[in-house]
Formats: sequence, structure tokens, C-alpha cells
Amino acid sequence: MILQRLATSIRKQDWFTVLIETLIVVLGVFLGIQLGNWNAARAEQRLAESYTVRLIADLEQDLSASRRLTSYYDAVTQSIVDADRMLSLTDPDPKALIVAAYRASEFTYTPKRRATWDQIVSSGDLDLLPNDMIASGLSDYYKFDEAADDTISRLQDTPYRLSVRFLVPLPIQLEIRDGCSDDIEENSNINGFVAECRIAVDDSLLEDTASALLESNDLQKALRYQYSMVAAVQVNNRGDVFALNQLLAALKEETAP
Repeated sequence: MILQRLATSIRKQDWFTVLIETLIVVLGVFLGIQLGNWNAARAEQRLAESYTVRLIADLEQDLSASRRLTSYYDAVTQSIVDADRMLSLTDPDPKALIVAAYRASEFTYTPKRRATWDQIVSSGDLDLLPNDMIASGLSDYYKFDEAADDTISRLQDTPYRLSVRFLVPLPIQLEIRDGCSDDIEENSNINGFVAECRIAVDDSLLEDTASALLESNDLQKALRYQYSMVAAVQVNNRGDVFALNQLLAALKEETAP
């Protein structure tokens, strides 16, 4: 409509009206652009806030998982120490040796929650996050996660783990899984090992299995290597706990009113 009036004014050579209506057109275009920019900025702000909230939720889950893993591998480390001591004895308690030896080979893993971070990176939205958030080590945390995964995954196939599971008969392994394994909560979180260990097999089978463990020439050497692997995993777990506390503090500071 205004363009039609502008054209009419030009034909009539009503230059004052032309000037006014041209200014109205220019102002309308300018305001439209500014409104579009404002809407885009608001949308980006809402997206950045959503990313931050989701990152905090992911990292809090990671922190909880890292603490549980630290506790779990503390128990594994104690079993390594106990097994090493009993493998040096001539006549250790058969059940205690088997339990310690088996638990020293145990493995658990909780993957990091990466969905939000991967979406931010794949969408090219890193610029939406505050610089302080990136500088606090957020990117390094997810990069380090890949290396840490490789370290812990190697625990599944260590020489010690393979040797113990070759030597311990299936009936005992089944009993360990049923009454002497992980302490699992209703939400499937693993806190460590059950306090009361039940292995309902004949004493003769326990004694034969303990003898097989004691007579294995390289088992104690493999156990020492197992300790070094578990120790590396624990360094990563404790590093994650420290890093996550720092990251969450930085993220929550960004969202503070």
C-alpha cells in the first residue's frame, strides 16, 4: 500500500510526501531487520541456555559414575593386594584365595554421557557457549574421555583376567556371580562387591581350585601387571572427579542469576 502511495506522489512530484514515505519505508525495513536480528539472538540465547542446562545434567551424571567407579576399583585394588599376599602363602584359606583372585580380575565400566556435547560440536554451535566455559577444560574433558576409554577397555583382556577365568571352574564362577559378585542397586548402579560372599560348592572343589591358582607359575606376575593397569584406571577416575567438579563449578557460575 505505501509503495503505491509513494509511486503516486512521485508522479505528482509531491517531493515532501515522497521524502516522508521513503523514510517510512526505510524505517520499516530497518526495524524489520532489527526485529529479525533480535529474534535470532534470543533464539541463540535460549539454545545456549538449553545446552548449558543439559551439559550440567550430563556432567553431574558423569561425576556420580566416576565416584562409583573409583570406589569399585578401590575394592578391586584391595582384592589384588589380598590375592598377592595369599599367593605367597603355602596354605591360604581356599575360599578366601579364590574370592580375592577372582575379584582382582573384575571389570566394570560406565560410558560418559556425550550426547549434548556431540550435538553441540556436530551442529557447529561451540560459539554459543561462553568462552570461560571452554577455557575451563570442557573440550579437553571430552577429548581425554576417548583415551581413558581405551585404558579401561584393556582391563577386559589382561593376562591375569584370562588366566583366572581359565583356572576357576564354571560351577565356582556361577556361584560367584550368584552370591559373591557386584553389589548392584535397583537402578543398576554398581557400588562395589557384596559384603557377604556365598559360594555353595564342595570344599574339595574349592581346595582343588585354590591349588591350581597357587601352582600357576605366572599368575602372580600377571597379577602385578593387573595392578598397574587398575592403578592407571584409578588415576583416570580420580582425574575425572577433579575435572568434573571444576567444570560443574564453572558451568553453574555461568547460569547463576
